[in-house]
Amino acid sequence: MSEARLTSLTIESPPPARTIAVRVRESKRNDKSNDRPGLVWLGGFKSDMKGTKAAALDAWAEANGRACLRYDYSGHGESGGDFTEGTIGRWLEESVAVYRQFAKGPQVLIGSSMGGWLALLLARELRKKPAAPVAGMVLIAPAADFTEELMWKAFSDDVKEQIETTGAWMRPSQYSEAPYPITKKLIEDGRKHLLMGGLIETGCPVHILQGVLDPDVPFKHVQALMSHFASDDVVLTLIKDGDHRLSRPEDIERLLNAVAEF
Repeated sequence: MSEARLTSLTIESPPPARTIAVRVRESKRNDKSNDRPGLVWLGGFKSDMKGTKAAALDAWAEANGRACLRYDYSGHGESGGDFTEGTIGRWLEESVAVYRQFAKGPQVLIGSSMGGWLALLLARELRKKPAAPVAGMVLIAPAADFTEELMWKAFSDDVKEQIETTGAWMRPSQYSEAPYPITKKLIEDGRKHLLMGGLIETGCPVHILQGVLDPDVPFKHVQALMSHFASDDVVLTLIKDGDHRLSRPEDIERLLNAVAEF
């Protein structure tokens, strides 16, 4: 397997400036698959573009002659910036900038957890100004509105008070030995980007993969999200023994099969 080209994009607004690491795999020229949509990976909260699912997608793209675009949000992986400066709005601006700079031709957005929320927001932003069209979406345990619905509303009064008074709370995580900082700015900015208070229009087919045993993004949350899709063709695949990550070999196979539909 050949390595995807590593490049970067510097974003200065809003400050502070940060350099976003991007891995670009071009589609194979003179190949019958060349006219098939490229893949754009949007990772989850505190994850990076070298994770199991992202790497599997890139390998599949190479094997099938498809383009693949991966990047790390600021404060994540190989990108610059401080994680505690991160917000949904900031990571969305980075996603828009990367997409406009590197996406060529129709694309399939593949968003995992927080990346699912960002994929929906990205599609909405791209419809405001011409860009490479979004041909479809594959969302893995999409955590739309998670800062409000899955964090703030679930936090105890003590945790809420700590965030309000100190600006952050260190949240223990089963995915890392070190706790994750949940900042006041993350919560407050998240409220500017909530989707589940109205109709969602992506303008493309959507395939959702959801584990029934997911403790982080419960099945009921995804059911609620689906009720907000206005007119899009939405398919939900439930994995009865699936967890949040959906990174087992059988989960990866389901993901690649879903992507291959586009």
